[in-house]
Amino acid sequence: MHKTLKIFLLSTLLLSSAFSVANAQSTTPSPAKNAVSTPDNAVMLTVFLKHDQSRPLSELKAQLARQGFYKAFPPAGVEVVSWNIMMGIGQVVTLRLPASRLAEVNLALENTAWGSYRTEFYPTYDFKAIALAEQTKAQQTQAAQ
Repeated sequence: MHKTLKIFLLSTLLLSSAFSVANAQSTTPSPAKNAVSTPDNAVMLTVFLKHDQSRPLSELKAQLARQGFYKAFPPAGVEVVSWNIMMGIGQVVTLRLPASRLAEVNLALENTAWGSYRTEFYPTYDFKAIALAEQTKAQQTQAAQ
């Protein structure tokens, strides 16, 4: 009796798990590869591409070419806000993209940059307008005194 009950419970658990996974997969929207950044959905992401200093630059460039780095990164339609060299570190790239495309950017880097670069990611936002407003406010306060 106990064995029959265990088999019944186990089979029920397996069936319900399979149904839950299938249901979750059918209701989860796929990433919007053609989504465009708008003020409501845009995020900025700063990526540190730290180069492997134990290898010559020519070797790193050859590996990036073999892996298709510049063909895949950044994905089409993702805005490059800035792309700078940080001497002694590597490259620092700031992107603006719809939040729904974050996984696509991550995969592009995992598939094409790893090996030549170690990657670090930082959510970023544009503080310039806020900083300038604060600076103007402080200068006006100082002038009024």
